[in-house]
Amino acid sequence: MIFRVSVIVKLADWLLYRLLANSCYRAARKMRSYGFFLRNLSSKSSDSYLQQPPLFPSVTKCDLENRGFDTLVCDINGVLLRSQSFFPYFMLVAFEGGSIFRAFLLLLSSIFLWVFDYELQLRVMIFISFCGLKVKYMENVSRAVLPKFYLENLNVHAYEVLASAGTRVVFTSVPRVMVEGFLKDYLRVDGVLGTELHSVGDYFTGLVSGSGLLVKHRALKEYFRDKKPAIGLGSSSLHDHNFVSLCEEAYVVNNEDNKNSTASSIMPKNKYPKPLIFHDGRLAFLPTPFATLTMFMWLPLGIVLAIFRILVGIVFPYKLAILLGTLSGVRITVKGFNSSSNADHRNGVLYVCTHRTLLDPVFLSTTLGKPLTAVTYSLSRMSEIIAPIRTVRLTRDRKKDGETMQKLLSEGDLVVCPEGTTCREPYLLRFSSLFAELADEIVPVAMNTHVGMFYGTTASGLKCLDPIFFFMNPRPSYYVHILRKVPKELTCSGGKSSHEVANYIQRQLADALGFECTTLTRRDKYLMLAGNEGFVHDKEKGILAT
Repeated sequence: MIFRVSVIVKLADWLLYRLLANSCYRAARKMRSYGFFLRNLSSKSSDSYLQQPPLFPSVTKCDLENRGFDTLVCDINGVLLRSQSFFPYFMLVAFEGGSIFRAFLLLLSSIFLWVFDYELQLRVMIFISFCGLKVKYMENVSRAVLPKFYLENLNVHAYEVLASAGTRVVFTSVPRVMVEGFLKDYLRVDGVLGTELHSVGDYFTGLVSGSGLLVKHRALKEYFRDKKPAIGLGSSSLHDHNFVSLCEEAYVVNNEDNKNSTASSIMPKNKYPKPLIFHDGRLAFLPTPFATLTMFMWLPLGIVLAIFRILVGIVFPYKLAILLGTLSGVRITVKGFNSSSNADHRNGVLYVCTHRTLLDPVFLSTTLGKPLTAVTYSLSRMSEIIAPIRTVRLTRDRKKDGETMQKLLSEGDLVVCPEGTTCREPYLLRFSSLFAELADEIVPVAMNTHVGMFYGTTASGLKCLDPIFFFMNPRPSYYVHILRKVPKELTCSGGKSSHEVANYIQRQLADALGFECTTLTRRDKYLMLAGNEGFVHDKEKGILAT
């Protein structure tokens, strides 16, 4: 008993010293330094200090020619990524891999992190983000969520130097599991050395391994031993100066360069090292502390607004629903031709849509002002209940699905999304050709969405929440472009094969939206984002969910 008490007392003493006394001392030093800086801001000596040239040239001065046999070392934080803070990426792990409560705790910690030194800041963020987190959840976030935000924040100048080198090794003090997948899959980095995290079974403990946080210059010496890398890229901090000084050539990414040429340092999407077609997660913005605080302040109102918007679509007639939806902040842009069923034909019109969210058929029905039937390969029970239009499940049995769709067409107009799954980026997945075999009255509909806070689709989360998340956005928008009916000579009855018809319509819709056509399928999406083929069985009823 006495031993336990003594251990607790020692632990409390260490915590008080580490988190209070030590941190308060650092805070006092920071405040004193800040006050001294303000008092001397106008002095010539201070100005000359701030304008001193860096020890190493800027990364923009690096010669990219004949680097194919050179070895390059760098960090991802503050070098390959334009931002200096890694907080947003920990927030993505906490929110997407953990829960909203973990994300809120991390946000609260940001209030106090500024008084800690860099090492303690990192340890606190690691503990909050990873303590009790399943390893497989982190793998999903690393594979499906983080690459999008890394690519959007990639420094084009640093990447050009990285891409010119023959061998690339990244040393970083952030957790290796957060960056290794992106660095190897997208930037083709040969080796990644980062901070290792401690885990027990399938869960992270939130603590770093026994070796502690990775110290870059030490890790570089151990990795290369007596050899010197040809190129070293670092930030303008003194710690990175020690790191890059161990290389034959050293360059730094200066903060002033980024401020003066922000636009030129941003990586354009058409120059991404690997096209970003699929990504997952709910957050549509980079969760900096201020942006995350704004999200949490918006959530209560957003939930109420989402419920109101859903009820408007269910209860009110089309014209009134559009009016009330617009007043609540939903923007609908309609373009094209209002096609209706032709009385001279026994079957209804088949509307072929691009697939952006589960709400595509609902918005089309609302803009046309008439009821439609939507076929879907799978849909959650929640989505079926709140859907204001008729929905019919398909079985993925080509013969049975063809008979079902043919019957529905004989009863009225039908909506189909031949991609089979949603895609967020400006790409169209391969169209299934089944629809082309069933109808001659085909109207292509190009649909697109824009959100600012939450994505209304998910591959690994709860799909029943998709409509709620979409309508929780402050100003979600839908673009509906109804194209001309496909000429009969370009349909199957006109002598074209079903694949030719499907490819033709895919190209038409891509041109209307400015998108690119791909041959990727629903299976490709789920294998990449969720590690499965998209079949998730309900434990009670065996219902498929995608």
